[in-house]
Amino acid sequence: MKPLALILLVLLLAVATVLAIAALRWRRTTADLVSRLRGSAGPATDGRTSHAELGSLPPPVARYLRIAVPDGRPPIRAARLIQEGEFLLRPTPDGWRPFRATHHLVTRPPGFVWDARIRMGPGLAVHVRDGLVEGAGHMWASVMGLVTLVDQHGTPDLTAGALHRYLAEAVWAPTALLPSAGVAWTSIDDTSARATLRSGATSVSLDFRFGRDGLVESVFTLARMRDVEGRGVPTPWQGRFAEYVEREGYRIPLRGDVEWLLPEGPRVYWRGRITAVEYDLGNREAVGGSSTRPPSRPARRRKRKRALA
Repeated sequence: MKPLALILLVLLLAVATVLAIAALRWRRTTADLVSRLRGSAGPATDGRTSHAELGSLPPPVARYLRIAVPDGRPPIRAARLIQEGEFLLRPTPDGWRPFRATHHLVTRPPGFVWDARIRMGPGLAVHVRDGLVEGAGHMWASVMGLVTLVDQHGTPDLTAGALHRYLAEAVWAPTALLPSAGVAWTSIDDTSARATLRSGATSVSLDFRFGRDGLVESVFTLARMRDVEGRGVPTPWQGRFAEYVEREGYRIPLRGDVEWLLPEGPRVYWRGRITAVEYDLGNREAVGGSSTRPPSRPARRRKRKRALA
C-alpha cells in the first residue's frame, strides 16, 4: 500500500472512530435523560378514565374528550412516538431539511424528551434534543454530536416554552388533557377553549380550537418565547393537527405543523408525521393487548415496523 493511501486510510479510521464515540456518548446521554423522565412518572395504578369528570367542562372540550378518550380505559402513563418530517433551519425556500425523531413523554408530572436527527447532507446531521424533565426545560443541538451549537437548560423562558410544547402535543396522549391530569379548562366560545397547565412554578395556557368533527384542529398562544439572537421574545405561535386515527382505543392525529406568527407573516418551521406509537398504560394489567410494562427491545422493534397509516 502506498504511503499516501495508508495515511488516508488511517485518517478515515480515526474520523470513523471519533464519530462512533460521539454518537455513543449522545445515545447514552439521551438514555440517561429518558431514564430520569420515566423515573419521574407517577406509579402505576388500577385507575380508569371516567366521562363523569367531563360534565363541568366547556362543551367543545367535553365533546372532544369523549371522542378521544373512551370511558373506562386506563390513563396513558407514558408514550413513545416515532416522527418523520421536515424542519426549517433557514427561513429560505431551500432551508428545509428532513428529520427523524423519537419522542418520549410522561403525563404525571408532565414531561418529554425529543431526540432528533436533522439531515444536512450525505453523512452529515445535526443532533437535537429538546425536553422537559423534572420540571425544567432543556435544549441541546450539536453537529454529529461533536460540535455544540446550543446547550441551555432550566431558564424560566426555556421551561415555559417546553411546557407549551408538552401541552400542545398532549393530543398524542389525550388522557393528559383530562382535568384529573391537572389541566384546567375555561370556555372561549362554541368551538374553542383555553387549557392551562402548571408544572412547579411554571404555568402556561393554550387556546384549543375544535373542528366540526369535534377533534382538536389547532392550538394557539399569543406569547411563546422565541429565541432571537440569544434573547427570548414573546411571539404568537400555533400548531395544527390532521389525519386522526384510532390507536389502542385513543383518537390521535398523525400529521401536524407548527409555526411562528411573525409581523411579516406566518413561518412554518416544523411539519411532521407520526409513524409509530407505543403506550404505557397507567394500570397494572394488560389492556387491549398492550403491556403496561416498557416493551422489550424485540417487541419495540416489531412495533416500530407497524406503520400507523
